[in-house]
Parts: sequence; C-alpha cells; structure tokens
Amino acid sequence: MLKIENVVKVFNAGTINEKVALNGLNLHLRKGEFVTVIGGNGAGKSTMLNAVAGVWEVDEGRILIDDIDVTHLPEYKRAKYIGRVFQDPMMGTAATMQIEENLALAARRGKPRGLRAGISKAERENYREQLKILDLGLEDRMTSKVGLLSGGQRQALTLLMATLQQPKLLLLDEHTAALDPKTAAKVLEATQRIVSRSGLTTMMITHNMRDAIQYGDRLIMMYNGHIAVDVAGEEKKNLTVEQLLNLFSQASGSDEVDDKMVLS
Repeated sequence: MLKIENVVKVFNAGTINEKVALNGLNLHLRKGEFVTVIGGNGAGKSTMLNAVAGVWEVDEGRILIDDIDVTHLPEYKRAKYIGRVFQDPMMGTAATMQIEENLALAARRGKPRGLRAGISKAERENYREQLKILDLGLEDRMTSKVGLLSGGQRQALTLLMATLQQPKLLLLDEHTAALDPKTAAKVLEATQRIVSRSGLTTMMITHNMRDAIQYGDRLIMMYNGHIAVDVAGEEKKNLTVEQLLNLFSQASGSDEVDDKMVLS
C-alpha cells in the first residue's frame, strides 16, 4: 500500500545549516499494516510523514501509494489517498461548527456539492453510530459546537473524520502528544478500534516507547534519516522497553536516545 524507495530529503542544501533529514530511506507497508514509528528528535519521523503527504517534494527517490507514483504530486492531489491527524487538536476540526456538521464535511470530502438538505436523517443516524466507537459520549452531543469540546474529545473526533471515507493510508503524527496520559490512552484505544475495524494501513509516530510496543503489528525506529530497527509479529509483542533500546544501540552503533523518548 505504501512504498518509500531510496528517498532523500535535504534542508538548506549547500549552506552552513544543511540538514540531511532523510538519508536513502526505504520502507514498504502492506495493505492493512499498522506501523508505529519511534526515534529521537531529528531522526526524520515527521519529515517522512510530510514527504508521504506531499508537504514538500523529496530530492531523490520515489513514493508510491497503492502502486500509484505520487512522488511529484502536490499535497492537495495526494489528499484523496490520505487521512491525517496532527499533534495539535485544534487543526483537524472547525471549532464554530457542530459535531455533526464537522462529520458531514468529512463525509463529503472530494464529492460534488448540491443544494439538498445539509444532513439527512440517515446520515445523522450513521454519524451517531460512528461516534459510539469513540466511547466518549459524543453521540449524545451531536449539535454541540466543536469548540466546546476538550482536547481529547476534539482529537478523537478528528481521528473519526480522517477515517470516515477509509483512506488508503492513515498518517498519525504524534496525535496524542498534547493530551494528558488518561485522555491519550482513550484516544489510542479508539485508534486501535477504528484501524482494526476498517483494516486501515496506518503509520503512527509516537515518542512513547510503551505505546509503540503495545499498539500496531510492526514497529520501526528511525535514526539519522533511515530505519535502524524494524520488528513485527511475535518479536514485537514480546519486546520490553529495555530490549528495544538495546536493539537500537546494536543497529545504530549509538546510545543517542533523547530524554523525551526515555521519560515518556
């Protein structure tokens, strides 16, 4: 479903501030695979997601989504293949609109608009059932303005909106980092339910090594713009944080794991 082949991305090339963010990166994701991505600051995690989403063009290599070469497609043309949830809970919703209106916008993404009634009775019932999956009681608050929701409720709603049309690829960029631990756990549980129910191909960046081990069926750890550790299946299920750190040290030849990763 996703192929990243020999991708290179350099910022400020030829200057004193030159930074090689992606260094010959190769990664293939099978359809329905849920991959967690971890790594220190500057390892290339967010750069990889932004390259896949088309926020900026890569300098070398190819990116394919479902065998469609999107390497040179602008961000807005890739959007029909991708669902994305950002770290900031304020980015994925319209605060002054109701919950059901936000869901209606997501449901109509990329479709022609007409002059018929905004939300039909059948659509409203469907949205109610979808909201129940989040287990946050939002199905009883569908006419509430999104701006009145907590950060966790808003992020969960953003997640539902991003997956409503079942994208070919779901990108989660530290989508629980701005939430308190209890709320983050709820959003992660909702993420697991939604991804499993629809069999979505998913890439989730996290700084929390325990979450990286607990969720998904494959884990990759990045270092200096490439993949240093790649584990899946039973090996991933049985991992401990200490074993993961040892794997990273062996693969990278470095003990450079930043404090943010360790403390989280």
